[in-house]
Amino acid sequence: MPSLSRARTNLALLALALGGFGIGATEFVAMGLLPELARDLLPSLYADSPEDAIGRAGILISAYAAGVVVGAPTIAVFAARLPRRGLLVALATAFTLGTFASAFAPTFELVVAARFVAALPHGAYFGVAALVAASLMGPGNRGRGVAIVLSGLTVSNVVGVPLITALGQAAGWRVAYIAVSVIFALTVVAIRLAVPAQAGDPHATVRRELSGFARGRVWLALMTGAIGFGGFFAVYSYVAPLSTEVTRLNASMVPWVLVVAGLGMTIGNLAGGRLADHGPLRAVFWCFGAFAVSLVLLALTAASPIGLFGGMFLVTAAAAALSPAIQTRLMDVAGESQTLAAAGNHASLNLGNSLGAALGGAVIAAQWGYIAPVWVGLALCVPGVAFALAGAAADRRRGARPISGQGPQRSEASGRPVLDEDSVLDGATT
Repeated sequence: MPSLSRARTNLALLALALGGFGIGATEFVAMGLLPELARDLLPSLYADSPEDAIGRAGILISAYAAGVVVGAPTIAVFAARLPRRGLLVALATAFTLGTFASAFAPTFELVVAARFVAALPHGAYFGVAALVAASLMGPGNRGRGVAIVLSGLTVSNVVGVPLITALGQAAGWRVAYIAVSVIFALTVVAIRLAVPAQAGDPHATVRRELSGFARGRVWLALMTGAIGFGGFFAVYSYVAPLSTEVTRLNASMVPWVLVVAGLGMTIGNLAGGRLADHGPLRAVFWCFGAFAVSLVLLALTAASPIGLFGGMFLVTAAAAALSPAIQTRLMDVAGESQTLAAAGNHASLNLGNSLGAALGGAVIAAQWGYIAPVWVGLALCVPGVAFALAGAAADRRRGARPISGQGPQRSEASGRPVLDEDSVLDGATT
């Protein structure tokens, strides 16, 4: 790929981040509008028991997460050889159509199906965009490249999700999803105009990409994200009823809670990217520690507005910092299966989304109250840390450097060094 000017590079990164902005909106806007979705799509159940209806409406969040889990590895494995800009345009187009369909599906069951379909491109988009961003940023900046792409998602939670939530509260949740589909349509145009053409990996094969699943450390990294990150979604999925029923805020204040949460995500994501560049596994442990402490603080103080806003900021900051750390860790241990590793991170995190939303909804439906999902989140930190510790132990058994993440990774089969992220990108773009 020819050298680009700083301005062209920044425009390309901005276009990639715009896709992340749209993904943040389509994924998280349901959480702020969950009571409206339950009231409109499950009217009889809502009339009998709002808690049961809101708990069941959480299936919409789980359905989206399940779509990411299915789509991320499938598309990544079969599309690794495709030109990356064209693939990103196709994925953004699929987002546009799927989100538009979500807005017009007439029944709860069809909206669930539409959310599943709309989510299929999610992991592949972030995976391919992360590879392109890392290439644009240059060697030694993988964590920051990943963080830039994810910054679209986190900024969306500062601006897009609160505004679209307010729009949905005023004009209906269907209008909110129409607005999100417009964002994706703009993303299609932005990527086509601003992102330089970049070849896929000419040496990629389905077998080579799938070989990443033969690595035990890949599975441990995926499970770290899937289980540990589920704690975040157990809390964030039910932020609207937490705000209105526990803190006793008016529903009009929910978008402001989302703004604060989005600020936490944005700051945490950028901090996590920098931490990951100095050792992804060390960053994972630091982030889990901060996450656990912030969950306890939120659970104990959420009854007050200061506790809710401060707790949500800390929870989302710590959780968002985990994402680039886990992403970079996967790139370290996946060998040549880089596309699968980049997309697999989002599959694992959204498995956590599905798990967290389901468990959070279950404790609410069991009448344990709207604080209960916060304790579920704390409980999920324990196996998340356990999987990370198992990954560190596996590094030590192989003679790798488990905390710093520095030094070449070696093939488990041959003992020879495997390509790192920058080597893969260089080979694919020269």
